[in-house]
Amino acid sequence: MKHRQTMLFLLLSAGLAAPLTVKAQQGPGAGFGAGPGPGPGMGHHGHDHGGEGVPPFLRGIELTEAQQDKVFAATYAQEPLLHEQKKIAFKAHAQLRALAASAQYDDAQASALANTAAQATARISLEHARLEQQLLALLTPEQRTQLAARQARHEGGPGRQGQHPRPPAPV
Repeated sequence: MKHRQTMLFLLLSAGLAAPLTVKAQQGPGAGFGAGPGPGPGMGHHGHDHGGEGVPPFLRGIELTEAQQDKVFAATYAQEPLLHEQKKIAFKAHAQLRALAASAQYDDAQASALANTAAQATARISLEHARLEQQLLALLTPEQRTQLAARQARHEGGPGRQGQHPRPPAPV
């Protein structure tokens, strides 16, 4: 029974590590805040209007220059925290993998490492949710309507089977 719990624990930990591993393989600055040029993927002072560098849910939405500046500021304001949490999670997962492969496996230590990684991952998710809410607040009612319509069109589309639909943006 204890072996089964340990294996389940390790499998769940590995599942949580997978997105971080992919993120690490993408290299520094990867993610929705990254892109070429001076801004988060927005040419010189934001002339890309929703291409690379803006969060995926905002792509295709025409943003004013002031909105683009606010998106840039909000996205990059959270980068130090995200970077620190990613480092914590990565280190905890690496230590957990090493511990699992060692002859001196200790379940309490493994549990602590998994909890550390899970807490860091949870902080990252929370920061992403906070940013999304902050960015949604920047949108005009027309932009929110446009976003809600686009999200409604994409629900149930290819690659979304079995996923819960995203709630519409507040209007």
